[in-house]
Amino acid sequence: MATTVGDAIARYLDHLTVERGSAANTIASYRRDLQRYHVFLTGRGIAVMSAVTEEDVREFLVALRRGDPERGIRGLADSSVARTLVAARGFHKFCADEGLVGTDVAHSVSPPKPPRRLPKSLPVDDVIAILDAAGMGDGPRSLRDRALVELLYSCGARISEVISLDVDDLDLEHRAVILRGKGGKERMVPVGGPAIDAVDAYLVRGRPALAKKSTPALFLNVRGGRLSRQSAWQILVDAAERAGVDKDVSPHTLRHSFATHLLDGGADVRVVQELLGHSSVTTTQVYTLVTVNTMREVYATAHPRAR
Repeated sequence: MATTVGDAIARYLDHLTVERGSAANTIASYRRDLQRYHVFLTGRGIAVMSAVTEEDVREFLVALRRGDPERGIRGLADSSVARTLVAARGFHKFCADEGLVGTDVAHSVSPPKPPRRLPKSLPVDDVIAILDAAGMGDGPRSLRDRALVELLYSCGARISEVISLDVDDLDLEHRAVILRGKGGKERMVPVGGPAIDAVDAYLVRGRPALAKKSTPALFLNVRGGRLSRQSAWQILVDAAERAGVDKDVSPHTLRHSFATHLLDGGADVRVVQELLGHSSVTTTQVYTLVTVNTMREVYATAHPRAR
């Protein structure tokens, strides 16, 4: 009996979750992209995997780039098109490998190469202003907020890595923390003195007041449960607003700033790679472009014969 597109997508998502150990955010992204693909194929009268052709995949690529109102697809930026097509290609490869179809019809359909965009980072003074504005006061929530923002910048951590921390992941004596990155990969990252002090103050005077039930979670909400991603994000945005930083600020902005400031300070790119938890140094090297651009700007404004 021919495998339906919907059943094949469900099997692929199970494969990513169970066998590949992909992160929850990655699974959610793939589910959205493949749902868009499913709707597109349904609109073309395709219900089973054996009926999908290379032409269908190519037409899906065209629809993503130009939009297809009849099938509810709006035109996407090249970066989003590339991400969606990567999901479809991985899906078709899985179907071929598992014998659900005879051939991988998406193999020769290449996604567009999005333009290389430099990560946004903040000047050191702006970061310090945000840290100073985070968690103003001495109440439990203020102590939590200060510890959260300090830890984000001190470790260059992803927001998901920080909110998933348990108390036992901290080693205050050796000033280190265990972060769990994409795919469940663990790494030990050093923690700076101000962040250690902020976390210690929170553990002693803040967390006990928030802990209304037994939980291993480090950062707690007012109900005693683990702090959510959205709440942690808002804490940072509020701190940036209080600090008068009028740029767009997100947890990833602090991560980009962490990497850029280390490289500006002379850190080796491979050390920064390990600290960020990047599987490839190529991903980290994009930050070196930021520092090169900064040097060019300084040169252009400071050198007497730059023009």
